[in-house]
Amino acid sequence: MAGLTAKEMIALVEDSYFSNVDGKNPEAALACFIEEAELTVKTANTTHTGHGEIGRMFRDFMRDTPVIYHGDFSHVIDIKNQLIASQFLARNELADGSIVAMRNCNFFVLDGARFSKVTIYMSGDNPLV
Repeated sequence: MAGLTAKEMIALVEDSYFSNVDGKNPEAALACFIEEAELTVKTANTTHTGHGEIGRMFRDFMRDTPVIYHGDFSHVIDIKNQLIASQFLARNELADGSIVAMRNCNFFVLDGARFSKVTIYMSGDNPLV
């Protein structure tokens, strides 16, 4: 099976994944992952495996964070190996009105048109528990 193009990989990350995280659409964000995917926040030594754990993480994060924003993306793409590294601004407005802004980097491994593994490095505290 042919892999995604660079343009399709960027659309998967920005339009299908992060736009649904920001829009608080947990099922649509989860649909970007294969069933047995792994999401690891390396800087917090936390791993979520499979749709059940990853979906619960999304629902909790979206419930507890009134405003979620990801933008100012920069990508490095390996088309041959279907890998994309994305650096971006993550800005969350918390329930108390405070704003947490971080420069994060995610490493995505693709399996077809979905993620099999996502490794996250955060410049601040991990909200993805």
